[in-house]
Amino acid sequence: MGYVNNTQMSQFISPNLCAFSAGTWTPTLASNVFSMNRTAADAAFNVFAPILTPGNAAALAGAKLLSIEVCYSIGTAAADDFATVELEKMTLPASGTAVSGAAVGITIDSGHDTAAERKAAGDHTMTITLNSPAYIDNNDGYVLVLNIDAAATTVFKLYGVVVNFELRV
Repeated sequence: MGYVNNTQMSQFISPNLCAFSAGTWTPTLASNVFSMNRTAADAAFNVFAPILTPGNAAALAGAKLLSIEVCYSIGTAAADDFATVELEKMTLPASGTAVSGAAVGITIDSGHDTAAERKAAGDHTMTITLNSPAYIDNNDGYVLVLNIDAAATTVFKLYGVVVNFELRV
């Protein structure tokens, strides 16, 4: 029996599956578009997007994480800063052992590879590519972390995250 190796898989992560810090966040549906909207306030906040793809205990099987696209908008005024875009890998061990984590090496597309580009007012689709694409082990979890420092009138909207991967089963 053979296996399937599909190199063009993607998974949409709805913004309501993400976690948000600091501020008032409202799930919103406008013109058939769902988003999580942060009320304008001069403060830093985080967006934590879980990377939901299948893992596998077998070597070179399951999902091979390739890239992540984040669709968001910054309205009214540019943010003060958007310095941190980080992909975290957590390893969930057997009972009695501490969870460990490490940042994963990434490259951000040329339109978003500086904080100035990421924090600008407007609509954005930022593509984050893993420097070393990796198969997701059955006890690994990935979370994308965005840290934004909003200006007093910055309105941030998250529309969703798309995870691109190769699937080998």
